[in-house]
Amino acid sequence: MPKRGAGRLRAALFLALMSLYPGGALAFRPEVLESVVSVLPLWPGHEQGGQPNLAPGIAPEGSAVAILPGGYLVTALHVVDRATAITVRLPDGRHAPAELVGADQATDLALLKTAADLPVLSDAPEPALGAPVCAVGNQFGLGLSVTCGVVSALHRSGTGFNPIEDFVQTDASANPGASGGALVDRDGRLVGVLSAIFTKESDADIGVNFAASIALVRRVVADLAARRRVRWADSGWRVADLTADERANLVGARIQRIVPGGAAARAGLRIGDIVVRIGPRAIRRASDVTAATALARPGEQLQVEVRRGGTVRRANIELPP
Repeated sequence: MPKRGAGRLRAALFLALMSLYPGGALAFRPEVLESVVSVLPLWPGHEQGGQPNLAPGIAPEGSAVAILPGGYLVTALHVVDRATAITVRLPDGRHAPAELVGADQATDLALLKTAADLPVLSDAPEPALGAPVCAVGNQFGLGLSVTCGVVSALHRSGTGFNPIEDFVQTDASANPGASGGALVDRDGRLVGVLSAIFTKESDADIGVNFAASIALVRRVVADLAARRRVRWADSGWRVADLTADERANLVGARIQRIVPGGAAARAGLRIGDIVVRIGPRAIRRASDVTAATALARPGEQLQVEVRRGGTVRRANIELPP
């Protein structure tokens, strides 16, 4: 039996939370639903569409988000990588065929195209920690649904899902079928594309969910739309995590190898240098270097800070075109 006054306390806490985000911490713009579709892949030996948890033998559904004008949709590659044909369920309920334009295994992203020209969401600026976000996806194949939470972490990498990761972590609920859906901010702008859920024994949400950042999504989609594959820049170095003993006093990633004549060598970097920053991004592990480098295109420049002995040095790496 709840104590007298408990309801008032809960109400006061709720109002306090709402005051942090004028307009409502869980505010959602329903027009976002016009830019998200359900994805119904056809797998060999499986029926198409439905809820595989209720009907074994049906290919699991997923989600996709309008990313470019002209019917281009971005989704998680694992939603469609086994598909022999792809259908999307549009916001009004109609079904339409979609083709796979291109895919990138390293980031688990894929670009689809359909005849329906859906409205494209604007890109969100990098959100603050604790900022309210909502996830829109086809969870468990039930159709589009909205769950809301906050940004739990930024620039997650090294989680073990993909070779290249730049994740926005959120506690907005995501379950199977949400992959490829949209993570949006309170203004309906695209923060990222839902990619993975962190679980142990059960394939269900425990509040640790990941979306590929809009910066990484745009980086990949631009190449897939132009040439059906992604061209990654070669920085000319190989890095590794620091040892446990080194981490007692240092943070970063150690350069293990320098490619002779490569971009890092031309910038004056050396084996043993510890990379501590790339652009505005602090480096804590080798996977951070991979992510920060991947966000740059061939021909662009990386501004790097390394620790050499007791000195921090700055260098500009000119990535080969």
